[in-house]
Amino acid sequence: MDFTPTPEQEAARELAARIFGDLSTPERLAALGGGTDGELWKALGGAGLAGAVEETGLLGLVLMLEEQGRTTAQVPFAASCVFGLLAVAAHGTDEQRERLLPGLRDGSAVATGAFPGRGGIVITPADAGAGRARLSGAVPWVPWLRDATHVLVAVREPAGPGDAAGVGDAGTCRTGKVTHSLWIVSADDARCEPVELTAPWSAGRLVLDGTPAERIGGPEAYDEVLAAARTAFAGLQAGVCAGSLARAVEYTNQREQFGRPLAAKQGVQLRAAEAHMDVEAIRVTAYEAAWRRDAGLGHRSHALTAAWWASEGGKRVVHAGQHLHGGMGADLDHPVHRHFLWGRQLDGYLGCGSEVLEELGELLAVGTDEGGESA
Repeated sequence: MDFTPTPEQEAARELAARIFGDLSTPERLAALGGGTDGELWKALGGAGLAGAVEETGLLGLVLMLEEQGRTTAQVPFAASCVFGLLAVAAHGTDEQRERLLPGLRDGSAVATGAFPGRGGIVITPADAGAGRARLSGAVPWVPWLRDATHVLVAVREPAGPGDAAGVGDAGTCRTGKVTHSLWIVSADDARCEPVELTAPWSAGRLVLDGTPAERIGGPEAYDEVLAAARTAFAGLQAGVCAGSLARAVEYTNQREQFGRPLAAKQGVQLRAAEAHMDVEAIRVTAYEAAWRRDAGLGHRSHALTAAWWASEGGKRVVHAGQHLHGGMGADLDHPVHRHFLWGRQLDGYLGCGSEVLEELGELLAVGTDEGGESA
């Protein structure tokens, strides 16, 4: 394993850090409120950072998302890249790639995902031929839905009678009970009811009523897109936590008590050191999962490991950031509180710690990751 960024990945990270640092300041975020930063999104598209993901791979995206997390920049960068650009590039048909990728590359189109797949969505085959259908049902909340032009919907379906427990294709749960398919719909054809989350992600309730949809990929697509999404959002959590810890370190070095900085106290040092170790664990597991995916190796179990650290470790770090700020951490207007809100939102997104641990246990019980490699 070699997680050393390539020159292209390092250049993308440095450019992302500069753009996020310049435009997503605490003062600007306070003025922005809960909405998406349209100017920042245009700057990212103009710099070609979304399109660069096709060249830098998932590891390059993770590196850029770390920089977004440090500033808690309010743009749908992770969602549009994993549920749009990478999903279509890897699993779309030639016609779908030609039609959808240009807008996703320059930011004129925004994708999000109704993930993970749950029940409640009904598929009605369309008359237009294979790969097309109409979807009906509702998804309680979808991040960045209010900004999206396209939504990748994960539909949970009963498995066929021939699927025994622990057997099946990559789209089938290891219990053999359910399988998932992926469908992309135009946001203009669906209904969005605004929903407020812990973090300001411009979310909405997705309502489908005979909405036309086209299939993306085969039975293996769901597991692969979900693993990529878990890895990407773990990278985002690494940045959120790193930003929270950096603010805590700065504050405790400046704040004095009884004539000494708070950072000189052993209890503060130990709490910060533990948080630092959690940040590094989130980061390295996300890097490994992304690197394995880019190298064409089995990575689903590694994505679950990264998601577990992002949930459990991330929760500890943002709580430590609040605690080390003392009473200031409870101030809703203080920048560290924004990291706390993002960290808690990411803690449960795409599966909380206990859920991904259960899924990892099932995968390890089978004994193989995708590609037939040992899990």
